[in-house]
Amino acid sequence: MSDSPARLSVFKTYKLYVGGKFPRSESGRVYEVTDSKGKWLANAPLSSRKDARDAVVAARKAFGGWSGATAYNRGQILYRVAEMLEGRKDQFVREVAEAEGLSKSKAAAVVDAAIDRWVWYAGWTDKIGQVVGGANPVAGPFFNLSTPEPTGVVTVLAPQESSFLGLVSVIAPVIATGNTVVVVASEKAPLPALSLGEVLATSDLPGGVVNVLSGRTAEIAAPLAAHQDVNAIDLTGADADLARELEIAAADNLKRVVRAKAVDFTADPGTERLTAFLETKTVWHPTGSLGASGSAY
Repeated sequence: MSDSPARLSVFKTYKLYVGGKFPRSESGRVYEVTDSKGKWLANAPLSSRKDARDAVVAARKAFGGWSGATAYNRGQILYRVAEMLEGRKDQFVREVAEAEGLSKSKAAAVVDAAIDRWVWYAGWTDKIGQVVGGANPVAGPFFNLSTPEPTGVVTVLAPQESSFLGLVSVIAPVIATGNTVVVVASEKAPLPALSLGEVLATSDLPGGVVNVLSGRTAEIAAPLAAHQDVNAIDLTGADADLARELEIAAADNLKRVVRAKAVDFTADPGTERLTAFLETKTVWHPTGSLGASGSAY
């Protein structure tokens, strides 16, 4: 019997994740992604300014429904993301190992930590309001209550080195508190982020809540920082020079900015990133005979 011909490999086609769909870059451009030793892994979409604008439109469209969902429901969906990741762990272990030059065992530990991080933030969705809100003592016949509300559409520059645990650590707290997000994936290791989009699409997360772009960080971040419909920006993945430029661009419409700094993503995340993109609404309500109407500031 003659030998059967060698089977051709089916290479994965990586795409952006915008508005719950998987478009190619409107520019049609791609760039080569290599592992830590320079071996070719895949072609990733090279996002354009138009892709960035489309992602903001999708995030804004999704904001009303997501911010209006109950905190309990958001927690259920974040937990569902963890469930879906658990089922695709082998794929992410391979991608993280290739992206970060880790052994299989170390990559598995990173993926486990990323899954646990989703569970961590899922548990906080219905608790953060009690931690940062509450009744305030005032002099006078009034109730004075402070409650947190999401900032809006947030741009996040994902960490360049921590392609998966760092990525999850900057996305999950933003959406846990009701914001929507446009993520600029690690420029040199975008594949785990693009694969995460496939998980999010099958985890009950409404389309547009998370939008993932890949490409040249500076090229994509510049229009996002200046975009009038972006309310906040996390500069974690920017170097010092780029961060300075983006802060100046973001100041045009007074965006909330989380400055770039070194972060140990393996440490206890605390609540810092949960509160970074929350605004506080304070409501005054008269008591006694002053009337039943209240006012908010």
